[in-house]
Amino acid sequence: MERHLHRDGYTVPSALVYPWQWLWDSAFHAIAWNALDRPDRALVELDTLLGCQRRDGFVPHIRYHGPSPHADFWKLPDTSAITQPPMYGHAIARLHRAGVDIPTGLLERARQGFDFLLRHRARVDGLVSVVHPWETGADNSPRWDHWVDGHFSLDRWWVVKGELVRSIMPSDAGAPISNSAFACAPAGFNALVAFNALELAWVTDDEHLQRDALEIVDRLDVSWSAEAGTWVDVGDSGHGSGRVRTLDALLPLLVSRRPVAVRSAIDQLLDPCAFAATYGPTGVHRAEEVFRPDQYWRGSAWPQLTYLLWWAARNRGEARLEESLRTSARRGAARSRMAEHWHPDDGTGLGAVPQSWSALVVAMA
Repeated sequence: MERHLHRDGYTVPSALVYPWQWLWDSAFHAIAWNALDRPDRALVELDTLLGCQRRDGFVPHIRYHGPSPHADFWKLPDTSAITQPPMYGHAIARLHRAGVDIPTGLLERARQGFDFLLRHRARVDGLVSVVHPWETGADNSPRWDHWVDGHFSLDRWWVVKGELVRSIMPSDAGAPISNSAFACAPAGFNALVAFNALELAWVTDDEHLQRDALEIVDRLDVSWSAEAGTWVDVGDSGHGSGRVRTLDALLPLLVSRRPVAVRSAIDQLLDPCAFAATYGPTGVHRAEEVFRPDQYWRGSAWPQLTYLLWWAARNRGEARLEESLRTSARRGAARSRMAEHWHPDDGTGLGAVPQSWSALVVAMA
């Protein structure tokens, strides 16, 4: 982690592959720094993350800390034009639980981040929409195959993703509000919005934020499909690829108040014919035709998703699942040499090696 420190105060995910500051990466880095007894580093990480926040609360998913090499693509000089899961809510709560004094200014900026998502971002059937698949963090998920007519290929998907950036509708202040070409409110993204809002509301005793988050939870639970065995994305893909059983679609386990759905998700995470694996849960259910355990967001194991589901199991008192996820994550991080993601069955490192959010295994110790 120390070798990944940048002079501008953030932790570089990967010097070669990801040299800038990413939103949910930095939140996970803060959690890891705190687990390594460096709450000072954790606070600086969060401060630099929210340092590029716009006046309306919008937090870009990339901060370049200088002139952007992608300014023509984003039409912005030093950040991206989209956001990512607001993991700063949980990061702040973990610091608070550890007895760290959180600066008032940081708490206020975090609250404004949720104000943007919950008040200004367009909704789809009551859930918070995303304006681009990159906002979910799950870039190449089979849940987006609807937008390539069910025929995924890297080349075709890259073209479509570029087109989707160009169709984003901004507010008068330039923040991304909606995208008519990508009408989608993903289950996983909404689970993370609600979970992180509830975490921040617990720290700040914000009843209004708690109420707004629980409204998302209740609407999210309506999207549970017993037939599919997953929470279904709301929007254009809801009757197609938005029903593919992916690991991120089980993130409502963090917040769900629907017992049948919770039990099903837990059982699937423990089932070696579903998601369970030696080196961390598979990113896609093994029975899905699109399952590819060595491909980016098509089936490999991801440490940050494993961490989140471990936290859900821990909070629900599911000791067997908690231990399974902790053990498999640590095993995967070690075998892959702290990779960005890895093969769930043999631990082969994939993507950037090393990638600093794999240090989350320390926070699961």
